[in-house]
Formats: sequence, structure tokens, C-alpha cells
Amino acid sequence: MAESRLNINLFTKIRDDVEKRQYIVLAELKKISTEFQYYKVYPHLSMLIDIRRTMQDVIDRLEDLRSKFPKRISKIDWVNRTIEHDVVFVDGTDLKAVEDLIRWALPKMDKVIHEGIAIHEYVEKELSVEHVGILPNYKDEGYFFVPDNQELKINLFRFEVSIFQSADDQYRSLKTHFLKALRQGGAHLSPGSIKLDLIREQKELPNPATYAFDTSLEFPFNQTILPVAKRKLMQTITQS
Repeated sequence: MAESRLNINLFTKIRDDVEKRQYIVLAELKKISTEFQYYKVYPHLSMLIDIRRTMQDVIDRLEDLRSKFPKRISKIDWVNRTIEHDVVFVDGTDLKAVEDLIRWALPKMDKVIHEGIAIHEYVEKELSVEHVGILPNYKDEGYFFVPDNQELKINLFRFEVSIFQSADDQYRSLKTHFLKALRQGGAHLSPGSIKLDLIREQKELPNPATYAFDTSLEFPFNQTILPVAKRKLMQTITQS
């Protein structure tokens, strides 16, 4: 799939026909939905979620901004003694067009996001993980193995968990490095033997935390199996 034309600028920098932008949104969402039908979840799902989160933030900020705009009387109800006001937007602003386009797009984007999340949750359920051998106290660095059933391979990775601090919270990030692929069905491919071979080859990690994934799914590896495995690995490390 070619690089998506969906980005936050499509919704916030409106200089041309809004209908043209609506057409682009519908076309891109259809492409992504088709990718999901082929069980290709990433990077489309994370991209959609990021854009959707930013769009909601724009709406929230516009709501806050609207409360600060000057208002004019639009209707006086003398019977009920109430006064209705209209917000007066700054002349020449595209804020109303931005808000209308985002509100139009949100439910359509949510529908496709839910399709991707459903596939992600199914894959996560069908992807098991267990630690190999004795789990050391230091679990922030080691190896993990993930099968690629389409290519009949087992892919071996090294991982490292990094912790970084922001102004508000502490976060963990997972760095991974592909080591090599082994042919499924080959000799000495038990998780324990693979771990021992890696210890001999990678001598700087004498007692590594090691995790083996297993699944019967034959879904695309890079677009689905591996991203879900990484997420599940991080959850496993955090909980253990």
C-alpha cells in the first residue's frame, strides 16, 4: 500500500474544497479497511489512532476557544425571559470548516479503527508467550522468538527496555534488533536449544531473559504478528 495521504494537516489546514478533502478521507479509509481485510494491521492502526487522538484534541481546544470568543445576541425570548447567543468567530478564520470536517470524519474513522482493533485483539489472543528457562531478576534485556508461519521461519530478536522520564510520567520503550531466522522443522529448534545457541554466540548476555512466542496463525509477519508480539512482550515484562 502506498503511503497514506491521511494526516492531521488534511483536517486543519483547509485552503481548498472541503468536499475534495472528504473524498480523500473516504478513499484512504477504504484502502486501510481493505488492508485490514488481508490482516495487515500495522502501521495503519497506530497511524489512525494517533490522528484520531489529535483530531479530538483539536475539537476540545476549539470548544475551549469558542467559550472565549465574543458573543452576540441571536434571539430574545420575552415570554421565558431568556437570551440566546451566537459565537462570533474572527473574520476570515477557517475554524468552523475545520470543526465541521473533523466532526464529519470522526465516526467514519472510528469504524475503521474498530476493525483494526478487532484483528489486533484476535491476534493477541491467538499468540501465546512463555519465558524460556529460568527467568533472571534483570528482565530488561534479552531475546525473543516469533514464528512466521507464512514463510515457515522462526525469527530471533534481541530486545532492550529503556525507561525515560517526561514532565508528567515515566515511560518504557522497547528496542528490538533482528538477529536471524531459522527454518521451521529444522533440528534442535526447541526454545531451550535456541537460547543456549544464542548464549554461545552473544557472550555479553550470559543469563538473558528469553521469551518464546507461538501461534498457528498465518498472518503477515511484519504488519501484524511482530507488532502484536512486541506489545505483548512489553506487557509480559512489565507484569512479571
